[in-house]
Amino acid sequence: MAVFKLPDLGEGLTEAEIVAWHVRVGDTVTIDQTVVEVETAKASVEVPVPFAGRVSTLHGAAGEVLSVGSPLITVDDAADFVEPGVVTPEGSGNVLIGYGTGKAHTRRTRRPRGSKAPVSPPPSVSDRIRVVSPLVRRLARESGVDLRALTGTGTGGIVSRADVERAIAATVAPSASSPDEQRIPLRGLRKTVADKLSRSRREIPEATVWVDVDATGLLELRHALNADPHRPKISLLALLGRFAVAGLRRFPELNAHLDGDEIVIPSSVHLGFAAQTDRGLVVPVVQNAHEHTLEDLSAALAERTEQARGGRLAPADLTGGTFTVNNYGVFGVDGSAAIINYPEVAILGVGRIIDRPWIVDGQAAARKITELTLAFDHRVCDGATAGGFLRFVADCIENPVRLLRNL
Repeated sequence: MAVFKLPDLGEGLTEAEIVAWHVRVGDTVTIDQTVVEVETAKASVEVPVPFAGRVSTLHGAAGEVLSVGSPLITVDDAADFVEPGVVTPEGSGNVLIGYGTGKAHTRRTRRPRGSKAPVSPPPSVSDRIRVVSPLVRRLARESGVDLRALTGTGTGGIVSRADVERAIAATVAPSASSPDEQRIPLRGLRKTVADKLSRSRREIPEATVWVDVDATGLLELRHALNADPHRPKISLLALLGRFAVAGLRRFPELNAHLDGDEIVIPSSVHLGFAAQTDRGLVVPVVQNAHEHTLEDLSAALAERTEQARGGRLAPADLTGGTFTVNNYGVFGVDGSAAIINYPEVAILGVGRIIDRPWIVDGQAAARKITELTLAFDHRVCDGATAGGFLRFVADCIENPVRLLRNL
């Protein structure tokens, strides 16, 4: 008999909610077979079992929250079982981060915690046909919404997050003090983001610099790059990210983090970018972005964006960033004093690109103008460094050919 405990899923995550079991008691499992889907405060994760045998116990049902180190599944006749901490070349090919290192806890909670709303039953097979996103299922469970009673407005009748939120709004009991008030618990991803942003504002003495930029040349470059229908398309975000990476090679202090009284400057650039999803704001990371070609970077950003919107990012895809780019221009705004993504020390923001009058060779002309902002930690550098970086990126946008000198 072997008891597989909920592994450490990385980045200080201490618990996970069971979304759905992929096996039942009595089933036979093989090494690295996915047995359960769980959801942390950061992402949905499919967990494989590191040994083979027959399932004798599932420790928890859909909707329950288990602490790292708590029993997850018990397998009988597990001939391939390896005690936690012992690694053999013949063992599982999937590395479960920190397996066996967490302290066992017995706390187990059924959501919604502290709520008087009824808990809807775990989704049935028919629910799964109509509700694709595990994030939507989780929202329904936490809010006591019966998915079977909803009419989906998504493609093919799929129940969307908006459908669940409308159902929540229709059933929320009015407050005794304010009949028009709706209360939404701050938890899950939203609480994680709130805690991180609060810590950033609390600990980082940030300053912001900005500049208006003529992006006409940038748009012309993108049009030329995408003229060949047989080549992958290049996104504006990829071009901006490529300029930022080149700028960080010149001004590496902005790619750093603080460790006590030391400024730590890594040799690699792990580029994060802000992505708005149905689940909230997340910052996926493209590891080693400095090693990517422009096409590779564009493809990686597109893949991460698709994974983020589908709730399929692993915790490792959301952590480890060294610098973040935030394209808030997609929301139709010109500028923003962005909050630094702690523990990073800088964030580059890009506003919308619109037609404005601009002086070119002494003459007024209509040009494509955008605003760049850079929020930076004043402890790691002064305004000269921040301004130098921002001016470099701005010059690359106005005259992309100059980047060739740094390739």
